[in-house]
Amino acid sequence: MSPPYATTGMTARETILDVDVARMRVAWLAEAEGLEHYNASAQVIDAGGEACRVIWIADLLPDAAAPGIGGIIEQGLETMKRHQEQTHAAD
Repeated sequence: MSPPYATTGMTARETILDVDVARMRVAWLAEAEGLEHYNASAQVIDAGGEACRVIWIADLLPDAAAPGIGGIIEQGLETMKRHQEQTHAAD
């Protein structure tokens, strides 16, 4: 189980479905109370220079869970950004 997400307190069992190193992409599913379905992928795209973009796609049910999951995604993206900035600040 994942630790509780700060934005919702939700915990989830996440299973990695695929890791594509060449495309810098990972896909997974999550099982959690209140979710009927959740599949997602995240991919890092080179944006030139030392910049990158992360594309995070989530498919979930029920639709009513979207705001909470959106908060978790935002939290995850912010954590990735902070890590990237700290890593490059040390260079």
